[in-house]
Amino acid sequence: MQTLKGDVVMEQQIQIGWQGRFYEDFEVGDKIAHALGRTISQTDNSWFTQLTQNTNPIHFDHHYAKQTEFQKAIVNSAFTIALVTGQSVSDISQNVMANLGWDEVRLPHPVFEGDTIYSYTEILSKRESAKRNNVGIIEVKTTGYNQDGQIVIHFKRTMMIYKKGYAPNIMKPLINQVISQDGK
Repeated sequence: MQTLKGDVVMEQQIQIGWQGRFYEDFEVGDKIAHALGRTISQTDNSWFTQLTQNTNPIHFDHHYAKQTEFQKAIVNSAFTIALVTGQSVSDISQNVMANLGWDEVRLPHPVFEGDTIYSYTEILSKRESAKRNNVGIIEVKTTGYNQDGQIVIHFKRTMMIYKKGYAPNIMKPLINQVISQDGK
């Protein structure tokens, strides 16, 4: 795309945003800190619990929860695994072809409404797929921790990750057309 600045025609390049890692980008032993934390609200906990039809009142009945050893509502652990997995997507599984499994899920410390959860992932192993030349298989361990540095969850996940040049396109062909129309 060209723009005119004074009497000079300037070439502008479109910078494509982060597209995630591909199989070739992973190295065993790497630890990747995920950029975003998330504070969990009472509404998050209540809605997720209702969406998943979890009927344990410790997640949504504060009167009940006050009678437990925790003295307050505990965040639904399925929400915790979903959140920490989600925090890792842009760094780990943006280019996943398929998740093959979650293993060894551990919840060493409860999560409460109002906690802020952060996470990081360690690359445990990587190997070529025996059946598909367009993907490789990686195994990771993802750890979530709260604002006080207490580990609240860790789990292993195995997935098939696209190799460079094999992932489906994500709207890239349209960007030039959209930008050229912008400002008209």
